[in-house]
Amino acid sequence: MKPTSLQKPLANDISTLIPYAALAPSSHNTQPWYFRVANDSICLYADRTRSLPVNDPYDRELTISCGCAAMNLRVAAAHVGIATHVEILPDSHDDDLLAVISCSESRDELTRDSELFEFIVERRTYRKRFKEEDIDETIVHQLQEAAAEENATLRILKEAARDQAAILVSKGDAVQWANPSWRRELATWMHPRRKGDGLTVPWLVAPFAQVVVRTFDMGSGIGAKDRDLADQSPVLAVLGTECDAAADWFSAGEALERVLLTACRNGLQASYLNQPIQTASLRPKLQHLLRSREFPQVLLRLGYPSETLPAAPRRNVLEVIDEA
Repeated sequence: MKPTSLQKPLANDISTLIPYAALAPSSHNTQPWYFRVANDSICLYADRTRSLPVNDPYDRELTISCGCAAMNLRVAAAHVGIATHVEILPDSHDDDLLAVISCSESRDELTRDSELFEFIVERRTYRKRFKEEDIDETIVHQLQEAAAEENATLRILKEAARDQAAILVSKGDAVQWANPSWRRELATWMHPRRKGDGLTVPWLVAPFAQVVVRTFDMGSGIGAKDRDLADQSPVLAVLGTECDAAADWFSAGEALERVLLTACRNGLQASYLNQPIQTASLRPKLQHLLRSREFPQVLLRLGYPSETLPAAPRRNVLEVIDEA
């Protein structure tokens, strides 16, 4: 069911698409975007005040997150008969302007994108263990087609490559947790749900949890847990792109969200084990496992959830709309 606070998008008011765009996943749930409506277009900007300088020094994941938001907007538009055209990194002096989404009346009564609409609100980042249930190859093929539709690839890791990727996840945890700056940044984004963003922590224990994260290197224990999650996941896959510039990161985000919504349509959920990509020394090693020149952008695990989780907190939509 759709949350009662989420307005149904209207074909004659493209601003009503924005709440659905803002349900996209983002690193540490930073929600690093804002939108500006101009005539029949929506401009999507990076909100770099919500960046992660240690975890994401080049804003690669920030740009991927904004690409996810653009895909949600496209799907919500299709649901109400609006056709969209996305211009990535338009010719502009504003580096924060990542895309302009032009809207027009669709000639098609129903598009394939519109069939994904209801799964925008059902998608979750599922960090727990999945059911011990295999994913049918036909579904895996659908996910790979979804990525290809947005000029990306989804490589399924199997056997030795899968084992090596799990080891790289553990090594990435060790590197990150050993870095006090990385731990401080993580602690900064641990909030009570009422804050509307970040990684949810019960409000009574939030200050204690932040102190623990800032103070202690827990890389060994976290690494073992994450390696186990990688090992037991029905599917471990890498979403990659041919090149590695900002436009490719944005396209990777669009591809990722199409994969996630397609997965959700098939009863699956996903979460991320991006440590080998976030760690500069490990990313080439993950790329080598792919036996390809493609650049790994997201390492994700997919499976059937054993329970339904609440949605991650979201900021008030008025906070992400710029009226200027």
